Amino acid sequence: MMDHIGLAVADFERSKSFFANALAPLDITLLMEVTAEQTGGDAHAGFGADQKAFFWIGNGRKPTSGVHVAFTAKSRSQVDAFHQAAMTAGGRDNGPPGLRPHYHPNYYGAFILDADGNNIEAVCHKSE
Repeated sequence: MMDHIGLAVADFERSKSFFANALAPLDITLLMEVTAEQTGGDAHAGFGADQKAFFWIGNGRKPTSGVHVAFTAKSRSQVDAFHQAAMTAGGRDNGPPGLRPHYHPNYYGAFILDADGNNIEAVCHKSE
């Protein structure tokens, strides 16, 4: 079981704003920030739910694009809302909301590229 994941980002404030907006429809919020002074190097922001940060971004290292992170959505409408919010926040479409039956009949997902080229997805596995 995975506890958390972190991505390096080129522009910390821009990425923090992007993810705060893009993940809000999934009920994932910014829960914690750690300053560069506190770590002795890099600043980090932790996003999550139920008082548990499980998705982190940080500056200091060179970002490597091509990372894929998928967040669970409770409904297909949450997937749609994620896609719209992420596009409004500056993301680039990498696959609009819709069924992906090649994964399984109820796989409903949407894909966005963030400013660093990471493939961010919201997926619902329920039939609606």
